[in-house]
Amino acid sequence: MILRSGRLDKEMTDEAAEFTSSLEADKEIFYADIKCNYAHTLMLKEEKIIDEDIADNILHALLKLKEEGYSVLNFDPSVEDIHMAIENYVTDIVGPNAGFMHTAKSRNDQVATDIRLVTREKIKDIQNDILDFMDELVDMASNYKESVFIGFTHLQHAQPITIAHHLMAHVQALKRDYERLSDTYKRVNLNPLGSAAMTTTSFPINRELTTKLLGFDGYLENSMDGVASRDFAIEAIFDLSSLCTNLSKICEELILWSTYEFGVIQMDDAYCSTSSIMPQKKNPDVAEVARSKATRVNGELVTVLTMLKALPYTYNRDLQEITPHLWYSFEQSKAVLSIVSKMLLSVKFNEDRCLELAGKNFATATDLADIMVRERKIPFRTAHKIVGRVVNEATAQKMEATDVTSGFVDDIAEELGFDKLNLPENLVKNALNPLENVKMRQVPGGPAPEMVTLAMDNIKKFIKEERSN
Repeated sequence: MILRSGRLDKEMTDEAAEFTSSLEADKEIFYADIKCNYAHTLMLKEEKIIDEDIADNILHALLKLKEEGYSVLNFDPSVEDIHMAIENYVTDIVGPNAGFMHTAKSRNDQVATDIRLVTREKIKDIQNDILDFMDELVDMASNYKESVFIGFTHLQHAQPITIAHHLMAHVQALKRDYERLSDTYKRVNLNPLGSAAMTTTSFPINRELTTKLLGFDGYLENSMDGVASRDFAIEAIFDLSSLCTNLSKICEELILWSTYEFGVIQMDDAYCSTSSIMPQKKNPDVAEVARSKATRVNGELVTVLTMLKALPYTYNRDLQEITPHLWYSFEQSKAVLSIVSKMLLSVKFNEDRCLELAGKNFATATDLADIMVRERKIPFRTAHKIVGRVVNEATAQKMEATDVTSGFVDDIAEELGFDKLNLPENLVKNALNPLENVKMRQVPGGPAPEMVTLAMDNIKKFIKEERSN
């Protein structure tokens, strides 16, 4: 009503007011809006742009509202958003002088500031959750550094690893998700306040002061960009989409590994259900639902990109519709992260089954070829050909990898037209033994227990440093 009484002769219909209202999503920015108004009013006072007593009355009313909370605000169909609701509250206490709070400020730069204030808090919040998950996952992995497992490519048996090495792969992915959010934070934490509607103001405001008061790293240096830029929202939602994609991959593995065919893990009953008709069933329902819910953030990203793709500079009311998608992305990501972390950390690995899989299907064959290259200086492609035929013949004879001998290898080499290799029997046996195979991979980033321990130490150091910042 305050705004419309000047330029417009008619009030919006209740339907139109409700349709354009942003109040539901504005709940998230309630405290940020108070903080923004407070910093701006304090700056106006310090720069002597408004009377000191008037400023003090406004500041007192804002502090009172902060203590009383969102529920004391009065909402009716004429209140378009949280900014008007707060201004009405201050007006009820201070009187018409509350209007001085809006000097040299627009709702355009105000809402842009509020959203950035809340977004940076939400980034830090979910980053703390990521660090907690990483920390606990490293602890879990430390129990499995010598527990041999099979690694997959194309979901086919590839090469032996350890359970710890596999878990640490997820830790590294989470670390990148954390770092992406940190990088985004730098672009979120810039101050639009002072841009006003789109061209700043003729009042001698102090943007450095409001930037300091609000804890921003700097201010946006173009007022048009200041009110219109929402690429930080795109970036944040993309980061969350990446996080949820990685969490979905964890769910997929848990679902596969818990099947009878894999038999690699035992899911905690707390995250499973049974069938309404088949009493023997133990279904990984929570992992399935989490896998599905993780995709929602992808939809939010596409929605926001589509909203922004054809907007001219500067402010358009379309921007209001972006904010709910941003908040929802954080809400869903945080929920999926919470349930997936608890679910994975509760899993029990069947170490005997993991070892059995690691010894099947000649997953150790690559090292037999490597030994030929090292010991007999033959080209890797030649060794690859010999070992490929070894696998074919051994499989046809229903032999296991541990049944292969140096003599068997020599017979195959001669059949292919190569000289005998005369490899020491112990080297052949060690190469084809899953545990020894893993221990030989003492390259940084590899699955050897010493290398996994090094990676764990580095992650623990990273987590400690981030928590201290």
